[in-house]
Amino acid sequence: MRRKPSDITCDLMIIGAGMAGMAAALFAANRGIDTVQVGMRGELDFSSGFLDLMAVHPIEEGRLWVNPWQAIDALVRDCPRHPYAFLDHNEMSTALSDFLVCLKQGGLSYHREPDRNVMVITPVGTLKPTYAIPVTVQNGIRALREKAACVIIDFQGLKGFSGLQIVETLKNDWPDLHTRRVVFPGGAVELYPEHMAGSLEMPEARAQLAEAIRPHLDRADYVGLPAILGIHETKKIFDDLQEQLKRPLFEIPTMPPSITGLRLRNIFERQLPLSGVRAFFHHKVLKASYIAKKGFRFEVGPQEAKFVVQAKGAVLASGRFFGRGLYADRKRITETVFGLPVYQPPDRAHWHRKSFLDPEGHPINLSGLETDDRFRPLGANGRPAFPNLFAAGSILAHQDWTRMKCGSGLAITTAYGAVKAFERQNR
Repeated sequence: MRRKPSDITCDLMIIGAGMAGMAAALFAANRGIDTVQVGMRGELDFSSGFLDLMAVHPIEEGRLWVNPWQAIDALVRDCPRHPYAFLDHNEMSTALSDFLVCLKQGGLSYHREPDRNVMVITPVGTLKPTYAIPVTVQNGIRALREKAACVIIDFQGLKGFSGLQIVETLKNDWPDLHTRRVVFPGGAVELYPEHMAGSLEMPEARAQLAEAIRPHLDRADYVGLPAILGIHETKKIFDDLQEQLKRPLFEIPTMPPSITGLRLRNIFERQLPLSGVRAFFHHKVLKASYIAKKGFRFEVGPQEAKFVVQAKGAVLASGRFFGRGLYADRKRITETVFGLPVYQPPDRAHWHRKSFLDPEGHPINLSGLETDDRFRPLGANGRPAFPNLFAAGSILAHQDWTRMKCGSGLAITTAYGAVKAFERQNR
């Protein structure tokens, strides 16, 4: 039986352990706010590790923007209820910088070109615009721009990654790209990225991997690998293997759940408690209530080890359907913690369009919580439902983060805005 924690009092409760929840916990800790975080682990494992800011607008035209800040300005002019409308460039830039500093302190450095999106290779070989990338991916940008001679290393038994598919998808634009399949050290019939990454923490495994790759370098100035270069010591493993092969390396994420996402989760689960955040992962809010002038009371579980968190304020970063912040039945969409009103099409018949890949997207993708300019969710009367409740991330309405290519940027910057608003309101 689980040991039940004692009941807790704090200043700020953060509900969610995805990108927005982790970012909110980080920003609260940086401000010295007494913070408790509750959320189910695993959502970050599905991250590619790429940090999108803004790349596509208007969606129906599929227009790609090189400069994400110009894209944001255009978006806000056309869609004044998008969450980005409540932030200025300085706030957003500060949020992203603080977030990347935390990752660097945890051993995972990122590369970005401040006023420019870069094109990166996806697991299926398509090219995706994004804003910030792990440094282990950076050489891939250079190789792609140069159309340099490059080999993509694939492994027998590894699912969720196909060097052949990547080459076939890119062959018209990148003639000197080719692939070779090798046996991973140990020769397992079926390989899993997490096991591969763990084994490469050992120097002997890296030496064996380098030995397996060397015969395929005669036509390669660059070497691409699936993202398997360790979980906790990625830079050390990357530098060591690059030195052994005498070629610039780069990683390509595998299909999710991926090592690139697992690295992010591990950093935050390690760094946040060191910053004073009391985190309860694999826990969820079972019941929430609010008493005027006293604050929020949360029952946190699992049920058999339930405890209470009393908080002055809260940030709702519980995500949409995947994160279980929103729930859809056959009639409507509901918010799962407070029962807040959800902006949504008037009835189920209008949730989707006839074409699954309709360039305009589906109306349901814009559903979520509407807020004021301080990220306070609105009640049925159009006013903040609770004075000290804030929301951040994909649960917010009027954004289609998957098509706009703004998911991580939305999570990070609105988390910053929500925590900053809580701090100002409770000085």
